[in-house]
Amino acid sequence: MAEKMIDETAENTESLENSESGAPKTQPAIDSKYRMIILAAQRSKQLQRGATPRVEADPRKMKTTRIAMKELENGKVHFETLTELQFSTKQ
Repeated sequence: MAEKMIDETAENTESLENSESGAPKTQPAIDSKYRMIILAAQRSKQLQRGATPRVEADPRKMKTTRIAMKELENGKVHFETLTELQFSTKQ
């Protein structure tokens, strides 16, 4: 399976909350330590490129990888998982 990070903007937040069913989408669980590492690495890159942290942390005192792990622990990073079929059709 592959992961896709969802960039948190007002448009994305509205589209998640105003889905066809009317209920907000639930985030899938992080089912393995490997998925958590991949997600943390992707989020760390976003932080290095200037994204604002979603948890209380001073980026000058904490490394971006620690901030990313803290965001994952607090459920602040939103992502989608793709099935094998979805992944193969996207390539």
